Amino acid sequence: MTRLPEALETRISRVKAPARDAISDNSPVEALVKEIIANVAAHGDAAVREYSLKFDKSDLEVLEVSLEAREAAVARLDPQTRADTQFAIDNVTAFAKAQLGTILPLEIETLPGVHLGHRVIPIDRVGCYVPGGRYPLLSAPVMTIVPARVAGVKEIIACLPPNAHEAMIAGCHMSGADRIFRVGGAQAIAAMACGTASIPKADKIVGPGNAFVNEAKRQVFGPVGIDQLAGPSEIYTLADETGNPRMIATDLLAQAEHDIRTRVGLITTDRALADAVLAEVENQLKDLPTAPVAAEAWRDYGEIMVVPDEATMIQVSDLIAAEHLQVHTRDPKAFALRLTSYGSLFIGENASVVYSDKCIGTNHTLPTMAAGRYTGGLWVGAYVKICTHQWLEAEAIRQVAEPAIRQSASEGLEGHRRAAAFRLEQN
Repeated sequence: MTRLPEALETRISRVKAPARDAISDNSPVEALVKEIIANVAAHGDAAVREYSLKFDKSDLEVLEVSLEAREAAVARLDPQTRADTQFAIDNVTAFAKAQLGTILPLEIETLPGVHLGHRVIPIDRVGCYVPGGRYPLLSAPVMTIVPARVAGVKEIIACLPPNAHEAMIAGCHMSGADRIFRVGGAQAIAAMACGTASIPKADKIVGPGNAFVNEAKRQVFGPVGIDQLAGPSEIYTLADETGNPRMIATDLLAQAEHDIRTRVGLITTDRALADAVLAEVENQLKDLPTAPVAAEAWRDYGEIMVVPDEATMIQVSDLIAAEHLQVHTRDPKAFALRLTSYGSLFIGENASVVYSDKCIGTNHTLPTMAAGRYTGGLWVGAYVKICTHQWLEAEAIRQVAEPAIRQSASEGLEGHRRAAAFRLEQN
């Protein structure tokens, strides 16, 4: 959990405090993942198959899903599921295209004859990790593959656990993956980072996963890019006395059913609402089919805080920087403008996290563990490179060469000074 400053902590009343710390509870997996990466780098497909058999009980001779199998998976989708998946793809596509439209090439003349600019260049090859999970999460491939396709990535490869539901293969195919592989876990990240006989080396790897996937992404970063390091999912609601306890409890439990380590919370200025939400959560857990997961998450990582005023609510929220942040206040739009740290913001009671998770168009791959203080979520811009360039007309050289010569000399960099001076002498 995020540790709040002591001075701030004294202004908070905790109706329910978390029993555990989701970050420190992350099992140490560093050594095992390091071994997996080294083995895949050395032995390629053989190591991938070894770990697939060991961890996923899968003995696949051919790792890639054939085009025939992909098309068959789509054909076997329930018609309504297929239509709903396409609805999500269309919405994510529309939003990603609108976002891409804001990333423009640049050409300016900063001084007479000095031309600077940048190009927007799609990444050549991206590897999308698609988690398996307890249920077939058809939104997962949509969120990682579709923005890559919109960005113009030349080749999109997708890896998903071999025991993932066939509908997930259909989702990858419909979203636009060029190649799909039945490989999961840290071995999938290692294969996409190092390249094997079957799986090509990616330039960047995106997508959420479990602790092993997350650690593998951390270890391979550098030679390949990654989107972010994702911890357990999070949802917080900010509410005043106008909050609806039943709705808030429903939203918290909807997220809590993701994983037993999901972090869920309410920050409110109203003690009566805090008590009502606590009671409502306990009541709803009685008949929630996913209660075995949601109840454990709520017990260990759920929290309810009562704060004295809106300013404190905002201060606490910005320190936590929740992955999903809901605003249920009297004037949610005005309140939202005062918030600066979050993964994605859900303004007003009508904006449910589930809509974004599934189909509304914004991406559900978001920063956790307070990373919202310095980054946003996965978006189309994660699949392009903003690469600068410059060129000079002859008459512009004197304007920049003389300052560059003087600066190089003062720094003792004679080679730099000569490179700058050479062009001045030539002109």
